[in-house]
Amino acid sequence: KFSASDEVAVKIDVESRFTGYEGIEENTEVVALFKDGQPTDSLWSGDEGAVVLTSTPFYAESGGQVGDTGVLVSVNGSFIVSGTQKNDKAIVHFGKVQLGELRLGDNVTAKVDGVRRQAIVLNHSATHLIHAALRKVLGTHVLQKGSLVAPDRLRFDFSHYEPVTPEQLYEIET
Repeated sequence: KFSASDEVAVKIDVESRFTGYEGIEENTEVVALFKDGQPTDSLWSGDEGAVVLTSTPFYAESGGQVGDTGVLVSVNGSFIVSGTQKNDKAIVHFGKVQLGELRLGDNVTAKVDGVRRQAIVLNHSATHLIHAALRKVLGTHVLQKGSLVAPDRLRFDFSHYEPVTPEQLYEIET
């Protein structure tokens, strides 16, 4: 879901195909551009905006996991992607034109920051390991209630009927 600060509060009538399980780089096409929450035909150097592609390797923020970052490169310029979110069936890339221009219909190479993606993948796997350890040590009644999965950290919220003892914490960590 978008907040007011995301500046895209309009309905996007296109669908993006997610290809990020097959790879982290792809040639694709710009099918929608937004500046200040309004559709536009182009973004220029220094402009902040949002870009929708026909297909994308960028994972959109979901279920507590942060979205991918990276770059979109065309023959006319480059767009630094600082975040990725879903809007209905579209995957929206937020960021800023670093150099040149990005136009509706441009062919671009979408490149995910692979090092950052791998760190997120590892923390995602760690949440599953934490959940398993919690259920083994505290009991099968333990349920995940929320999480944050980022490249530099993770948070795992869970339900349990009493505080975790230092001994239990040691066993969970082990």
